[in-house]
Amino acid sequence: MATRIGLISDTHGLLRTEAAAFLRGCSRIIHGGDIGGREILDELLGIAPLTVVRGNNDNGDWARAINDTETLDVQDVRLFAIHDLKGLDFDPRERKIRVVVSGHSHKPSIEERHGVLFVNPGSAGPRRFKLPIALGELTIDGANVAARIVDLQAPVAREASPPR
Repeated sequence: MATRIGLISDTHGLLRTEAAAFLRGCSRIIHGGDIGGREILDELLGIAPLTVVRGNNDNGDWARAINDTETLDVQDVRLFAIHDLKGLDFDPRERKIRVVVSGHSHKPSIEERHGVLFVNPGSAGPRRFKLPIALGELTIDGANVAARIVDLQAPVAREASPPR
């Protein structure tokens, strides 16, 4: 049975209603850092179990216990979370990591390199420049993994009204 993992990053203190709605039904949520406050973590924990990494803007008492990186296994897939990919100082293949989840750039992307899937869900918080408001998901079934990015502000197709 497939497992759905929600991916969110760079909320910077804003958990949009649309983002929370998208994450409902996930088995787990991974937050890629720049959370913006404990209240965001509390809201996400109300939706699903949470794995979170600290971003460069996550300061203060509430953020001290948050690690810079996290590794977790879901079914037969090992995931690694880090806020800024520049801090990735090893080859993920050496640790049998199949997916690296990051944030920081606010640019959503999915890229496979040498058998490792790199996913940045983009920023789900306040808009930065002309970048989309986005988040993502992983679908894991055994050793198979698929990723997708969702633009929260993309136009929704509407059903055409029948002619009168």
